[in-house]
Amino acid sequence: MSDHNGKAAVRTEDVWKIYPQEPEPVEAVRGLTVEIATGDFAAMAGPSGSGKTTVLNLLGGLTRPTRGKIWVGGQDISELDDRDLARLRLEHIGFVFQAYNLLPVLSALENAEFTLLLRGVPGEERRARVKELFDQIGLEGLEDRKPSRLSGGQQQRVAVVRAVVGRPALVLADEPTANLDSVSSDALLDVMERLNRDLGTTFVFSTHDPRVMNRARRLIRLVDGRIERDERQGDSPSTP
Repeated sequence: MSDHNGKAAVRTEDVWKIYPQEPEPVEAVRGLTVEIATGDFAAMAGPSGSGKTTVLNLLGGLTRPTRGKIWVGGQDISELDDRDLARLRLEHIGFVFQAYNLLPVLSALENAEFTLLLRGVPGEERRARVKELFDQIGLEGLEDRKPSRLSGGQQQRVAVVRAVVGRPALVLADEPTANLDSVSSDALLDVMERLNRDLGTTFVFSTHDPRVMNRARRLIRLVDGRIERDERQGDSPSTP
């Protein structure tokens, strides 16, 4: 399932993640071998404890595997030191975390533009790109609010804007609609689908949400850290 250049967005080979724990170690991910094509719109689904979040953390280099190989954009990330991994994440990967990870001292707009700031994008362009996305997902007028003055759903949407505003090649989204109502969820997924279609951004979600699963073009079901089922769904919106 690699792209036409033969380079997958993400590929893993026999990846394990084992956490030392008493009375016995926890095998969170067990022998994961999967390839996500460039431009895919994929969801990982499964019960709590199935390994979804751990898999996303591994794919993004936030957690190193106990054993096995992971390639992102054709690069073996096991060969990267922490500094190079951080650079890869900044330049090529957008993250949406369950815990949002917003900086409490920054406004919604400042949080959303933070990745662009680190990349050196000029202030006027940063604000314009953030405000465009804020308007599209119902955050207009909230630019100056600190996270403490935002609802959980609003914080979630700010975190999503921060992840996608830099137009990364790969977005890893951990339960991105968990705290959103159906209208907000649909608006958010519309934005993601448009980025996927227009820019070729690859999306990998972890989710319990049927709305995300139904929109995904590929559904990977995890059970006990292994892939139970991997299936295509419908046609790519990028296909004419």
